[in-house]
Amino acid sequence: MAQAAQDLVREPYAGTDDEEFSRLTEPFRRELLAHCYRMLGSMHDAQDIVQETYLRAWRGFAGFEGRSSLRVWLYRIATSACLTTLNHRSRRVLPSGLGPSGDPDQPLTVAGPDVAWVQPLPDAALPAVDPATIVTTRSSVRLALVAALQYLPARQRAVLILRDVLAWHASEVADLLDTTTDAVNSALARARAHLARTGLTEDMFSEPADPADRLLLDRYAQAFENADTAALLRVLREDVTMEMPPHLTWFAGRDAVIRFLTTTVFDRAGAVRTILATANGQPALATYTRGVDGLYHPHGLQVLTLTRTGVSRMVSFHDRSLFAPCGLPTRIDGTGRPAGGRLVLQP
Repeated sequence: MAQAAQDLVREPYAGTDDEEFSRLTEPFRRELLAHCYRMLGSMHDAQDIVQETYLRAWRGFAGFEGRSSLRVWLYRIATSACLTTLNHRSRRVLPSGLGPSGDPDQPLTVAGPDVAWVQPLPDAALPAVDPATIVTTRSSVRLALVAALQYLPARQRAVLILRDVLAWHASEVADLLDTTTDAVNSALARARAHLARTGLTEDMFSEPADPADRLLLDRYAQAFENADTAALLRVLREDVTMEMPPHLTWFAGRDAVIRFLTTTVFDRAGAVRTILATANGQPALATYTRGVDGLYHPHGLQVLTLTRTGVSRMVSFHDRSLFAPCGLPTRIDGTGRPAGGRLVLQP
């Protein structure tokens, strides 16, 4: 994407103080976080790499002579750090990438500590971009795409993101990765071919701006709170899938999803409360379950894929540490109001 106004930084930076360093580099922090997240599939890992990037940049700032733009220099540092990290860590996945769908009448299988899961990215962490590019930015961090990217070799992944998401020229990518333009074009062709085989569809990247989407989301949330199987049937697509990291077990098809929820979640109306949220540029639903204190405590963050014909994918992350980054409260009462903790950020 064009960054001409910000990229034209050409003067040496020797003698620049900490305050000036922050002024010049902070505008790039969020977009670097989104870039590292696409590379690594983890919000926490991306935050660590961005911190490392800024530390390395600060240490080397006096020697930066402006032979490239400041933005490109920061991307070079961040991408190099991501590639180093990927050389020493296993690929992040979602349950559907590890085996066939399960039987809802069988116990759930929990993954061992050796499995690294793709994590969601709260929308609050996305870069503040102009209206002309916001759709592209959100689409580029959709959960399905980020999960698919994790199957690419690390350098192919970097090439695809830099070329197809950030719209860099092949020569710019070659310079950043210290390779040739031909090698970049070859890696890009292989990466595109792989993604074409993953089954990604246009529905997974549509912008959820239609009022009907909000109505569908409200109906979905009400079905959970009321333990209403019939209502849920009306909002799920027949081919819906449901995944629940850290459980290896996942379900394919509306009948299997409904049967699982009916026997394990929908035991009684009022046992679950929900708050609407956003993550990965997609609608999300935070679910809370009632505790012995009568209050509702975090259970899972569902990242949802909505289509014109209903909910097509539900990925419920059973990780309470995700609630705070999404601005969600630590406890709520029976009306859905915060009962101590963070305030709710409504979408």
